[in-house]
Amino acid sequence: MTKKKDIYDDPDWPLKAYCNPLFLNSPDARAIRVLCEFLEPASRLRHEKIKHMVTFYGSARTLPRETATQRLQELEAGGQATDDEMTAARNALEMSRYYEDAMELGRRLTRWSMDLGDAQPNFYICSGGGPGIMEAANRGASEAGGRSVGLNISLPFEQDPNPYQSKELAFDFHYFFIRKFWFVYLSKAIVVFPGGFGTMDEFFELLTLIQTSKTKKRIPTIVYGSRYWNDIINFDAFAKWGTISRKDLDLFTIMDSVDDAYNYLVGELSKMYLK
Repeated sequence: MTKKKDIYDDPDWPLKAYCNPLFLNSPDARAIRVLCEFLEPASRLRHEKIKHMVTFYGSARTLPRETATQRLQELEAGGQATDDEMTAARNALEMSRYYEDAMELGRRLTRWSMDLGDAQPNFYICSGGGPGIMEAANRGASEAGGRSVGLNISLPFEQDPNPYQSKELAFDFHYFFIRKFWFVYLSKAIVVFPGGFGTMDEFFELLTLIQTSKTKKRIPTIVYGSRYWNDIINFDAFAKWGTISRKDLDLFTIMDSVDDAYNYLVGELSKMYLK
């Protein structure tokens, strides 16, 4: 039986601490790993001259229209799907409109930014780097011929990196809280598409940062898809019960069309950042 190689058998032992994988991957070095997820993205984004982002939040489970349509047709043709399966497929087809809208909005914003010229700042689409709405945002930017950012995170499911984020701007995080920092730090606007717990987490942390003035800059925030959001959250009830101020409902704007979202974002970004 071959003896398993031990790090202490390394001919270069003793290793410098910053070259010792046992230490760097140990609980004692967690603070170093956290710092790496702060400093390495900062270095790379600075090198790539990324200063302004428009960040898209949304579900990893949202399908492209073509895929959702095909799945429903296959179930209908098979004739053996359960009622729950058929309902899920129909809901997936309805939700696919948000994939298409996120892709179109990402495409339009990227084209607008690219047309501004070198004298103006560039605005890069940013997503969580995975499938669903994240993929749609990066895909729209890619189809417009632009670069985009993907802030991936390692998860046991759902989070395979999408192929549309720019390779040099694709990151892979372990810690959620550092990833959420990068979502907001360079973002000049944020669009929140329908999503699950992760989207809620990102959205409500964003609202808290803005509400408490922990982020000094103004961040125009669109909540996209009134039918979904009004079914999921009763925003007015927060004010009704006095847990937020009525004015806090002005921290975001609910919209339902790409045209409205695009015009709003271009108007706000132009006022705040263009010469």
